[in-house]
Amino acid sequence: MMLDEAWIILQENQLKRTKNRETILEFFAENDRYLTAMEVRNFMAADNPGISFDTIYRNLASFSQLGILEETELNGERHFRMQCDHGVHHHHFICTTCGKTRNILHCPMESISVNLPGYEVEGHKFEIYGKCPVCTKA
Repeated sequence: MMLDEAWIILQENQLKRTKNRETILEFFAENDRYLTAMEVRNFMAADNPGISFDTIYRNLASFSQLGILEETELNGERHFRMQCDHGVHHHHFICTTCGKTRNILHCPMESISVNLPGYEVEGHKFEIYGKCPVCTKA
């Protein structure tokens, strides 16, 4: 997702353009990987040492709910990244070391739904976790 798309979504949902929101969204736009709230806080602390986790989490939750950010859980902690390929159904391989992702275009639901006759599937999430080639070599 591009930054201008994110601002349109926020504006449509009556959320103001604030310095904190700008900083958070720019940080995600510059980092094509999953990030934790702590990483966001550490980045923001350079210019705003008093930034609270409440402010960060509140914004991350709003961005995720509005579809601006994607969310996953790694090692018991929530991780976020900018929504990618909006409107294109895909899944991810997620590196558990660096948080980088790779799109998986094949959806396993195609074969799983065959085994669910009579069931109405309302949604699904499929992620593969491991180490990317760079982190495997390190």
